[in-house]
Amino acid sequence: MSAVPNHILPPGAWKAVVVHWYFSSRDRGYNFSHVSAMQTLEALQHALSSMDPPQLRVLVVSGGVAVGGLLMFYLLRGRKARTIPLGDGWWGPGEKPQSEDENIYPFLVKTSDEEIQDLYRRIDQTRFTDPLEDGCFHYGFNSAYLKRVVSYWRDQFDWREQVKVLNKYPHFKTKIEGLDVHFVHVRPPHLPRGQAARPLMLVHGWPGSFFEFYKILPLLTEDPDGLVFDVICPSIPGYGFSEAPHKQGFNSLACARIFHKLMERLGYSEFYLQGGDWGALITTNMAQMKPECVRGLHLNMFAVTQGGLGMLLSLIIGPYLPFLVGFTREDVRRLFPYMEKNVYEILRESGYMHIQGTKPDTAGCGLNDSPVGLAAYLLEKFSTWTDFQNRSLEDGGLERKYSLDDLLTNVMLYWTTGSIVSSMRFYKENLRENPNSRVDGRMAVYVPVGLAAFPCDLLHCPRPWARRKYKNIRSYSYMPRGGHFAAFEEPQLLADDFKQFVKKVENI
Repeated sequence: MSAVPNHILPPGAWKAVVVHWYFSSRDRGYNFSHVSAMQTLEALQHALSSMDPPQLRVLVVSGGVAVGGLLMFYLLRGRKARTIPLGDGWWGPGEKPQSEDENIYPFLVKTSDEEIQDLYRRIDQTRFTDPLEDGCFHYGFNSAYLKRVVSYWRDQFDWREQVKVLNKYPHFKTKIEGLDVHFVHVRPPHLPRGQAARPLMLVHGWPGSFFEFYKILPLLTEDPDGLVFDVICPSIPGYGFSEAPHKQGFNSLACARIFHKLMERLGYSEFYLQGGDWGALITTNMAQMKPECVRGLHLNMFAVTQGGLGMLLSLIIGPYLPFLVGFTREDVRRLFPYMEKNVYEILRESGYMHIQGTKPDTAGCGLNDSPVGLAAYLLEKFSTWTDFQNRSLEDGGLERKYSLDDLLTNVMLYWTTGSIVSSMRFYKENLRENPNSRVDGRMAVYVPVGLAAFPCDLLHCPRPWARRKYKNIRSYSYMPRGGHFAAFEEPQLLADDFKQFVKKVENI
């Protein structure tokens, strides 16, 4: 008789599981002490370790039947979907006036000799630090490669030409809740006869911008098969050309409300949404606020942290009997070993989040004053978040997927607008409280959802976990390649997946 391994999870993983289970249980209103939680988990580990494979299978199957019965009972209760109250806000300076200008104005990206000369002067005064031998990108942006990037920036990058690229598509601004909200609006140039363009909002994250979508825009607005979209790409307030909030508390919920008002002002009562990073949270909030307006929600980054005992069992059983917990072999490959891929890797990559979630203005002072410091801070993310393996390369693999012109254009959007500090503040505003305890963290999403799981993104969320929050998943795709910045890195893959999702929603 072959025994089940003594450690169904690695020894260190049990503490992490207990911490997750303990806090998620408390968030749901259960009052477990950490001692009883640890004792329960230790007893469970001991019991499972002593079972042979047939016994374990019987336990899991019988437990699955019981859970299935409870789930069926829950579904048959006819529970009505809740929504987040829309509310209102004022983020401009001073008191809210009696009325607000609701007109939409064209906007043009501009530059000047003074702006460019100031950039060159600051670059010329940079003090570089020598890198460690063979340090590659394990300590952050390798300064030897940074010198090469800065040399290109100083002597070859043409900001005036990139401004022309930015102005390739129409830009606009409109005042909403006291803020000048910037957006790019691209309509199909050749709409087939009898076809209607479907409204679509694309929302970026950090450290990105609306420019991330420039390569996917023609793929969504020009389609010989007739599936075309009327695309709106707003800048999150505090990012790029959107005015920064003047008051504390501007989080993803406030942004979602503003973007709903933007779509209403543009005359759209129903539309699709797509987002990654902060854009995924903002668009999810939009679907929770006014689901009747959202025809479909497509995400290329999604994480569900509240799982309780079900998630615990899937972590225990998943590596050995994945089909019993709804995992595929690809889920197992991407998830395990769990502690290495989902705890240690995130710890290596999330120092910035703690800084920006606590004291963004302090670190932001230096980044707002030094263009080279800003470039290193931002571009390091485009290296590692594209593929963790890039840390072992001297150049961080940056130019494997991106051009320096595109990367530096994104940096310039932060530099010329002085928006790095306000963009970093968005972390503090969203991490003021436990995200799982916030109203949107305790609420499911019921609109049609499409999920694109890119293999090199920061976290992998299997479909069974995603269903805990997204109740109406129409498509779930294991993307063949790509990381965190999907639209920027793999525009064709993302566009194709989004279109197949829309076809499923509309039964085309």
